[in-house]
Amino acid sequence: MPAHRSSLHDPARQSPSLWETAFSGTDPDALSEILSTPNSPIKAAAQAGAPIAYRCNFVSTEELTIADCAYEGTISVRREAPNGKVIIFLPMEGNAVFDAGKEQIHSIPGRGAILGAGRASGSCLVGPRRHLGLFVDQARINRQLTHMFERTIIGDTDFHPTIDLTTGSGLVLQQLAVNLYRGLSGDGPLQQSPLALSALCDAMIYLLLETCPHRYSEALALPAPAPAPRHVKWAIDFMREHMAEPISLSDIATAAKVSVRTLQQGFRQFRNTTPMAYLHELRMLAAHRDLLESGTRQAVADIALKWGFTHLGRFSAEYRKRFGQLPSQTLKA
Repeated sequence: MPAHRSSLHDPARQSPSLWETAFSGTDPDALSEILSTPNSPIKAAAQAGAPIAYRCNFVSTEELTIADCAYEGTISVRREAPNGKVIIFLPMEGNAVFDAGKEQIHSIPGRGAILGAGRASGSCLVGPRRHLGLFVDQARINRQLTHMFERTIIGDTDFHPTIDLTTGSGLVLQQLAVNLYRGLSGDGPLQQSPLALSALCDAMIYLLLETCPHRYSEALALPAPAPAPRHVKWAIDFMREHMAEPISLSDIATAAKVSVRTLQQGFRQFRNTTPMAYLHELRMLAAHRDLLESGTRQAVADIALKWGFTHLGRFSAEYRKRFGQLPSQTLKA
């Protein structure tokens, strides 16, 4: 039997930045379809063909997705490809075991699980099971880290896979998630307060980054470096605004109101690079973003030219060195 799906909002009232849907059913194949995304298929199966049931409510915003899911029976779930999202499971009932590669993660009430964006993973849900699930784009987390470090951050955060939800920051995180879900579902008040919603989402991500161990924890614990001088910030602002244009080092220095030599010294001291290398990195990241978001609508050559890369072969080689795959592979992902 197919899963029952319903929209929890009147389409005439549905906000373009908020989507809320509910699913329920007993068919593992329908559950697979519900949980899958185009780039990250999921296969769900009932253990030994025994009966199962599920109910999943999803609320998605431009910031993140939060889900309230309940399961009956024993269900195996396998994600066939990474989905680009960090997933935090906050259990309220029952047991789940996640296979995160080197170890198995047991998730029961009071013990949450954090699954990284860059890995496929399997799990076994033992019903009755109920949890809240937070789905946060890795790119969203990286933007927060970039802001905190004042340098570009890419790749996985590599959070420690378990979190204590009974005390401290874990307990606060669970309470924030519950309030977020209640505030967004139905006709919750957060639907009418985008500033409050954005602040709450920021608070959850900062709480994760500042209290849950991950690859940048030690760097975050160090004293903050001296702030970059105004002319370096002005130069970076000018680069970001004009990076699709053929700007020169002299153009950047003029915009920053300093000499070329002073500009180069500032970047060496406060960014550990040169101005033109910094601009090159900005353009490479912009091309990477366009390739991820374009699908097959644009050609690699068009995107490369848009960001000033006129030699396609050299661009492909530098891109592969930077991101671990060819531009054409990113485009098809």
